[in-house]
Amino acid sequence: MKKQTKKKLLAASTTEVAKTETNNQDANQDSRRSFLRNGLLAAAGFYIVPRNVLGRGFTAPSDKLQIAGIGAGGKGESDLYNFFKSGKADIVALADVDSRQTEKSRARYTKANVYEDFREMLDKEKGRIDAVSVSTPDHTHAVAAMAAVQLGKHVYVQKPLTHDIYEARMLTEAARKYKVVTQMGNQGASGDGVRKLQDWYNAGVIGDVHTIYCYTDRPVWPQGISWPASSSPIPAGLNWDLWLGTAPKKDYIDGLLPFNWRGWWDYGTGALGDMACHIMAPAFAVMGLGYPLSAQCSVATPYVRNWNKAYTPESAPIASHITLQFKGQPGKPNVTLHWMDGGIQPERPEELGPNERMGGDGENGVIFIGTKGKMMCGTYGVMPQLLPTHLSKTTIVPETVARVKNGEAGHYAAWVEASIAGYNSPEAKNLSSHFDIAGPLTESVLMGNLAIRSYDLQAKDSKGNINYPGRSIKLLWDGPNMKITNFDEANQFVKRNYRDGWSLGV
Repeated sequence: MKKQTKKKLLAASTTEVAKTETNNQDANQDSRRSFLRNGLLAAAGFYIVPRNVLGRGFTAPSDKLQIAGIGAGGKGESDLYNFFKSGKADIVALADVDSRQTEKSRARYTKANVYEDFREMLDKEKGRIDAVSVSTPDHTHAVAAMAAVQLGKHVYVQKPLTHDIYEARMLTEAARKYKVVTQMGNQGASGDGVRKLQDWYNAGVIGDVHTIYCYTDRPVWPQGISWPASSSPIPAGLNWDLWLGTAPKKDYIDGLLPFNWRGWWDYGTGALGDMACHIMAPAFAVMGLGYPLSAQCSVATPYVRNWNKAYTPESAPIASHITLQFKGQPGKPNVTLHWMDGGIQPERPEELGPNERMGGDGENGVIFIGTKGKMMCGTYGVMPQLLPTHLSKTTIVPETVARVKNGEAGHYAAWVEASIAGYNSPEAKNLSSHFDIAGPLTESVLMGNLAIRSYDLQAKDSKGNINYPGRSIKLLWDGPNMKITNFDEANQFVKRNYRDGWSLGV
């Protein structure tokens, strides 16, 4: 190192020390020791200035999590910004197939290298990144996250964790194998509302829960429709082939991007995939649910003309009702969980006043029915209430579940801090939606979709008449082995086939 450079570094250290010195002698002595130590480091060729010299609360660049974003527009843009504003993360690389959606991220993180193909990004940037955020359409979640995990990178993945049950299981196991810190993007799992529900339940306020209702107004995009017959020109800035990724080769159609892909099974996971990881999360947290024992469903079916039902198996239905059964905890009853979407709602609890809004926000919510009482909450677990609602203010119970700093808003920062702390750290173990939690939750969510898609399976009898063998039956689920045991045709929806050139890598 040149003498001139050494002098500059020493001068910089002196300046920083001056900023933090106090007038008392002890502080001066500490500053002199810091100066000498950092002067020696500078002379040895180290460029990193320790946090204690820079001042209380300062995060040195070396202590920040270096994050690459896969999906940098829409939800990806807001995810990355939430990591960045924690003050403990730098966004150093971006990958997105649609440059039209990434202007904000590219303008905000001017030093980040930008790619179309996340595989190229991971290959070229693997030496400088610590973690990866995945905010893509559902069908790309698993392959992108798995590629990062297998490089030993910590991962944050938007909900639902994966498109298929098999992918969720493999990703959960891989996180343990490669010892990475993980979090799914159902931020309500970190909220105080979910923890208040847990406190009430743990105190025995509502007794043993045996029935849970979860409901949503989604979908708010077109579903129950056929794929358009005509294609459209691919817009400039969109790499359509990369966007398709694992999905079958198809021509581009207008209106699919950036949001309406959710209603098509090739890419999205319908209303369940969009909202169930938010709305079912309180049920899993409170009850400690595992894999379901069974699933059954009914769906709303439009008619194209008198007595002639529309048949649109490539698209999720406009509304559905899923019933999942779970084994109860030791000494507790089994739990029946109802999922309703498309605006379908359960019967109002009789304890609610006529003008009180069910669930709190009216359109989405959860209702727990126990042997001694009931409780409810809104989307993301917000507005937890006992029924009748006046009990919410008068029932005082101990806090049995630790709160997350800043609650729901702290979901992102908690993962950043846990990733810095490392795998198996207390910070990582205490995350609200690490994959050991998010994986089984996602599998249960996707069991609902398996039931819906089984409902639409057609078969012909000996006379050529079409029937639907997956309707009006209960699908029995072997969770550990990921297998429907009484209707083998349904197992095709456990694991899909990827397009040539794409692999999960397991």
